[in-house]
Amino acid sequence: MKVSELMTGSPACATPDQTLRDVASMMKQHDCGCVPVQDGVSGKLIGVVTDRDIVMRAVATGRGSETSVRDVMSKDPACCGADDDVEKVQKIMAEKQVRRVPVIDANGKAVGIVAQADLARAANGHGKVSDRDLAKVVESVSAAR
Repeated sequence: MKVSELMTGSPACATPDQTLRDVASMMKQHDCGCVPVQDGVSGKLIGVVTDRDIVMRAVATGRGSETSVRDVMSKDPACCGADDDVEKVQKIMAEKQVRRVPVIDANGKAVGIVAQADLARAANGHGKVSDRDLAKVVESVSAAR
């Protein structure tokens, strides 16, 4: 199975100069917990900001909603391509202990995102992702760091 078959395409993206309030609004509007961060000039993916990043790196340290994305984003995320096999996403999630993997094109621009929930939907009755592989990913991602 290819990543393109289960990714959510055209994700809402932010730039590093936007505020956490902007990103939180995007998350609410698009019902997501992860927003890719792209360079404002080249459009290349340079990071991601998750709901957890906002809580742990901003709120928990006393930073406000006007904090810039660059100050809390996770830089240089592990990515995959739309034509990659889904096994690559599973490996990234397990090894990096992340629940979401950005999908980029040949120019490094975000074209989608694969979440752990996407793997679960692919496993649920469709047989495109094995229950065993899904269980391994969930176990690895959830392991204590």
